[in-house]
Amino acid sequence: MRIAEALALQIDDVTADGLVVRQTKFQKSRLLPLHATARLALDRYLVTRRSLTTTDRALFVSVAGQSLPYNTVRRIFLQLLDSTNLRGAYAGRDPRIHDLRHTFAVRSLEQCRHDRAAIARHIVALSTYLGHAHVTDTYWYLQATPTLMGQIAEAGEALLTGGVA
Repeated sequence: MRIAEALALQIDDVTADGLVVRQTKFQKSRLLPLHATARLALDRYLVTRRSLTTTDRALFVSVAGQSLPYNTVRRIFLQLLDSTNLRGAYAGRDPRIHDLRHTFAVRSLEQCRHDRAAIARHIVALSTYLGHAHVTDTYWYLQATPTLMGQIAEAGEALLTGGVA
């Protein structure tokens, strides 16, 4: 999800089915199903979150129980880059928080392998999950990775030799 969407989440947006992202960039709401591991981590966080004495309904709060401003999240993200030696890791530039969305999109598409029908279904679901107004907006998130390029090469070779891709 977008960082602004994450920071806007409220406690009540956590449901048994996932996270309800309300009034997003395009004034739409959507449900984000969560992987079991993400749900487990969220449930652990909620135990700590609910122990804080605060009237703030924001899902993500500081230890003082206040909503997290973007600048605080960005500062902590940069500290994490420093502690993991990732500053300037990409051709001299720092990874951005938003890059996590791009990586998620690419990695999820890599899981489809050679099933064209699965890719078609997945790209529509991915576009919805990311909150894009049009499926074509999702294409900008995709980049050539060794895995995807290998899959494309294998599919092209199979097509040329009459094999099954």
